[in-house]
Amino acid sequence: MVKHENFKTCDQSGFCKRNRAFADTAAATSSWTSPYALDPTTIKFKDGKLSGTILKTLSGGDEKVRLPLTVTFLESGLARVTLDEEKRQKGDIVLRGDSKARKERYNDAHTWAIVGGLDVSQGAALNEKVDQGYTRVFYGEAGKHEAVIQHQPFGIEFKRDGVTQVKFNERGLLNMEHWRPKVEKPVEEKKEGEEEKKEEETKQEEPKEDESTWWDESFGGNTDSKPRGPEAVALDISFPGYEHVFGIPEHATRLSLKTTRGGDGAYSEPYRLYNADVFEYEMDSPMTLYGAIPFMQAHRKGSTVGVFWLNAAETWIDVIKTKNSANPLSLGTKGHTDTQTHWISESGLLDVFVFLGPTPQDLTRQYGELTGYTAMPQSFAIAYHQCRWNYVTDEDVKDVDRKFDKFKIPYDVIWLDIEYTHEKKYFTWDPLTFVNPDKMHKHLKKRDRKLVAIIDPHIKNTDGYHVIDELKKKGLAVKNKDGNDYEGWCWPGSSMWVDCFNPAAITWWKGLFKYDSFKGSASNTFIWNDMNEPSVFNGPETTMPKDNLHHGGWEHRDVHNINGLTFHNATYQAMLERKKGEIRRPFVLTRAFYSGSQRVGAMWTGDNLAEWSHLEASIPMVLNQGISGFPFSGADVGGFFGNPSKELLTRWYQAGIYYPFFRGHAHIDTRRREPYIPGAPYTEIITQALRLRYQLLPAWYTAFHEAATTGAPIIRPNFYIHPEDEKGFAVDDQLYIGSYGLLAKPVTKEGADSVSVYLADDQPYYDYFDYTLYQGAGKEHTVPAPLEKIPLLMRGGHIIPRRDRPRRSSALMKFDPFTLVVVLDKDGSAQGTLYVDDGETFDYQQGAYIHRRFSFDGKRQIMTSTNLNDHRSTAKLDNYLKSMAKVRIEKVIIIGAPKEWKTKKQVIVSEEGAKESKRKIPVGLEWFEASSGKASWAVVRDPKVGVGRGWKIDFS
Repeated sequence: MVKHENFKTCDQSGFCKRNRAFADTAAATSSWTSPYALDPTTIKFKDGKLSGTILKTLSGGDEKVRLPLTVTFLESGLARVTLDEEKRQKGDIVLRGDSKARKERYNDAHTWAIVGGLDVSQGAALNEKVDQGYTRVFYGEAGKHEAVIQHQPFGIEFKRDGVTQVKFNERGLLNMEHWRPKVEKPVEEKKEGEEEKKEEETKQEEPKEDESTWWDESFGGNTDSKPRGPEAVALDISFPGYEHVFGIPEHATRLSLKTTRGGDGAYSEPYRLYNADVFEYEMDSPMTLYGAIPFMQAHRKGSTVGVFWLNAAETWIDVIKTKNSANPLSLGTKGHTDTQTHWISESGLLDVFVFLGPTPQDLTRQYGELTGYTAMPQSFAIAYHQCRWNYVTDEDVKDVDRKFDKFKIPYDVIWLDIEYTHEKKYFTWDPLTFVNPDKMHKHLKKRDRKLVAIIDPHIKNTDGYHVIDELKKKGLAVKNKDGNDYEGWCWPGSSMWVDCFNPAAITWWKGLFKYDSFKGSASNTFIWNDMNEPSVFNGPETTMPKDNLHHGGWEHRDVHNINGLTFHNATYQAMLERKKGEIRRPFVLTRAFYSGSQRVGAMWTGDNLAEWSHLEASIPMVLNQGISGFPFSGADVGGFFGNPSKELLTRWYQAGIYYPFFRGHAHIDTRRREPYIPGAPYTEIITQALRLRYQLLPAWYTAFHEAATTGAPIIRPNFYIHPEDEKGFAVDDQLYIGSYGLLAKPVTKEGADSVSVYLADDQPYYDYFDYTLYQGAGKEHTVPAPLEKIPLLMRGGHIIPRRDRPRRSSALMKFDPFTLVVVLDKDGSAQGTLYVDDGETFDYQQGAYIHRRFSFDGKRQIMTSTNLNDHRSTAKLDNYLKSMAKVRIEKVIIIGAPKEWKTKKQVIVSEEGAKESKRKIPVGLEWFEASSGKASWAVVRDPKVGVGRGWKIDFS
């Protein structure tokens, strides 16, 4: 299991300990006042920006530190609060030890994380009414948002429609550790008898700030020099009236975040964001994992708000919930819960975006506008991936491929871990085991399958290896604190790390992926970036020393959480340029991530265990990734470490089909567990689960398109779909797929033969396979789930597209016909969408796609297909539509079909653009009666309408 001694607690992290102590002092002092005040004489407001200077009063009261403040009001309805430190900003400080580090606070995180949404509001306006001690700004749509800035002590209340939603510095925990010169204290010799006297004097003095880790800090045999001294930044952010907060991945926790100050069921440690290689991580813990997204949202009935803490340094977040009872003397008032959070980062600016919602959809869209939407993947990337550490030879790869075909199990991608390389040197192949990679690629290409090869950021430091030779010669490696190439230890042994903060390093990295450089790779080769936290086996906390230096002179402490994104981005850019004229969407998986990583690929939850608890935890972890802006996520199916039982492996596949990124993976010491290995009945059951994923690929692909255009998560928790349902806010063991009303509840308990599914609304829900009806709002419903049964319900009111013909890979389904499943709501209506493009190129950006809305009007009993593609006709669009001209709807299934259809034998189908003689064609209708709790249903077979055309089916 995880070695806790390798990773810091808050008490072992100097800046976290200091700021927690600061919070304790504030809480214990009845007269506590924050020492930060906004000087009203410095306030200026122009063009949607408010600026001023905050003065920090030091102990004694005479000296003040100047902190430049900017509050920017954005056209999107967001507010951005930035606080810097004047002395560091001007470079008016002295670094210790001849350090080559930058003097400023790190101010470049936005260049990696932010890609849009920064247009300043032209409608933001100062409230002209004189309000002593406050400055008020109205902003947002129709001025519905208001920022109330208190001058002394400094604080901000963010209101929507006159109601306070978010508060800054309510508890007075704002703390920006200012620069001060190190004072070398003389070592005094203690005379006999003086020690006891000194201790007695110390007891009588007021407690002083702990300076023990201001200038250096040791942990695990490593000492971190701190040339800039203490520079942490902290702020308390409160959400009055909000009981549930979500987000800040990555942690192995529930969706609704627990409190962190001890007590029954609570954590005693803050949530930590510090990307790290955590070996066999434990469940139900605020401990850091591989990635960091400092985006938190708070939710209550009728409102969702949030904050994005733009800081790339190590960060700790305390969560406290305070229950406020109703006043018995105030009729009609209810009790409520406030959530108070305390954010603490080691270095950098205070830079916070405030989201006032009011819906979950508003937050995911606005966050996506800021940091970028999910990259639209190639269609193969959302199908099934088969991986282990390691497929040992190229013949092994081909053998696995053949066995999938032999057992008629669909899959799209096979993966190679580090053993494929020659002596752990990336961009090489082991000459003894991968003798002919070209032949291997051609073998896979016969059925349009792909290969993913791992390439990590550590480069083996050895003689005669062209990659390390070039890295050193060009000076593109990360440096140590003295400015020399940093050398650490990873899989290859002695290694150096590519510094992808350097544009020149990205340019060089691109060249390594070209086919004539990475010999043996092919157009169906894609990439996996692992270990990019970065993982350094002999480094502090299994990562890089914080006083290492990156391009531009920034210390590693400033940029640590962004490091994985820079490497992931460099590989994405490289995959775009492998061959001139061959532009395909890249697929690059990453383990480490930050806000913005969603723009360049997928992630997975790292080195989990083959245990039921890890299967259970994977659902809230992947859901949390989705609402936090990185929905292309998944967990290793079967568990990375250990050997799952056949039951666990089967149940994990049945759950894994609901991960947006769906990959089976296993450790080098585990037994083989490809789906064909377990034997009957497990292989057949797993195969059925895989076929269900493939059958629903049209729905998954459309959900990805929605994520790529609106920021919406691909799999969605109950609160996102039902934001008014208070009972369901914390439900995180079931999920909805896209906008399709498909409600899945994976089995995560050993020996279970049923699951309890929570239904938030009173719409009818139908079993996906046999149309059993479930209905009743705010209740748990028992759904049978023997081993061979996958609990999946369809919510009334939706139309679900699918492809029903089993194929060996998704590419072979490209021109297959579609089936539409029409699930009628209680009013007899339904609608849904379908998005289709070539699944490979960027032509969709020029309109080369099909996007249709299907609607069933219960009153008129007419089903229609209408166009959602608003692009003008282009050559690419016309060519794509021509290529899809023969792709049709082969079946329409209506669930909950009305009884009056019992005697109806046909419907009338008409299609736009059809010849006069084919404009109204009768097509047969079959109706099936309800029985034993199952709904009635009907089928229209082969209406002979094109998927890319407008059409109408008249059931009246």
